[in-house]
Amino acid sequence: QVQLVESGGGLVQPGGSLTLSCVASQSGFSISFMGWYRQAPGKQRELVAGVTSGGSTTYSDSVKGRFTISRDSAERTVALQMSSLKPEDTAVYYCNAVRSIPPFTYWGRGTQVTVSS
Repeated sequence: QVQLVESGGGLVQPGGSLTLSCVASQSGFSISFMGWYRQAPGKQRELVAGVTSGGSTTYSDSVKGRFTISRDSAERTVALQMSSLKPEDTAVYYCNAVRSIPPFTYWGRGTQVTVSS
């Protein structure tokens, strides 16, 4: 069973930076997409950023220009570099991986990011 383990969350002041990392416990499975979602209290979970196996990236409009997603060559780690953080970025951030064959979606347990002075 593949597990996604997130790290790097915490408390940061507005305007600060933080990097989240996610490691898949196994390699060699056909992952077509890895990404980060977030869920703030009382809100639905939303896609923040994602990267395909081909290297194409996508970002939500609210984080474009501030967040950068990257994936290592072994495709077991995905990182989210967050800068110019705002209080509205406060949420639990979840790592996500989509397996293509056979189709399945994996989720990490989440890591809390709090942006506050």
